[in-house]
Amino acid sequence: MIILNGKEKEQYSDLSLTDLLQREGYDTRKIAVEINGEIIPKSIYKGKWVKSGDRVEVVSFVGGG
Repeated sequence: MIILNGKEKEQYSDLSLTDLLQREGYDTRKIAVEINGEIIPKSIYKGKWVKSGDRVEVVSFVGGG
């Protein structure tokens, strides 16, 4: 189990960060991701694995004017 934006997610342990984000429907061009308090560079999303117990926060950028 991981915690994704404050909600428990049983099905997302042991996935790449890219896979998790795709399954949740995020557009990786418009987000920032933090795992256990560390900001994760987009360049390593494919190689970064989400493990049981991780706390993942996804922040979406919103444009406006």
